[in-house]
Amino acid sequence: MAVCLRLFIGLVLLVSGFEKLISPYQNFLYVIQAYQMFPSWMETAAALLVPWVELMVGIFLVLGLWLKRSLKGAVILLACFIIIVGQALLRHLPLEDCGCFGEAIHIPPQGIMVFDSLMLLSAFWLLRYPSKVKGLSLDKYFNS
Repeated sequence: MAVCLRLFIGLVLLVSGFEKLISPYQNFLYVIQAYQMFPSWMETAAALLVPWVELMVGIFLVLGLWLKRSLKGAVILLACFIIIVGQALLRHLPLEDCGCFGEAIHIPPQGIMVFDSLMLLSAFWLLRYPSKVKGLSLDKYFNS
């Protein structure tokens, strides 16, 4: 079960990052701007960097490489996503789509709050039981 959860979280982050990277960064920049939370320089930096971070954390989780660090990265990403979407919901911003998966998948903000919260709880659980997460992992072959 733990390995399946790790692979699921990794695949979600991998797909999310990949979908944003194959589109012009301005598409994701527009999504970030819709959340009205950051100054413009930070929005541009996030549009350029976040997809790469998502992709790399996702790849590392799927491969099972540096699992403790990768899971911590997933926790940080998911917590940030929950905060960003949550503040938009509290402020009643007119968002129909979270923008999390580029143009591939459209999920309303309320739905992504539930989804990300479940993934965050799962990632915390996986961090608590590191020995269960190591199945199908490259960490077995390398020091982490």
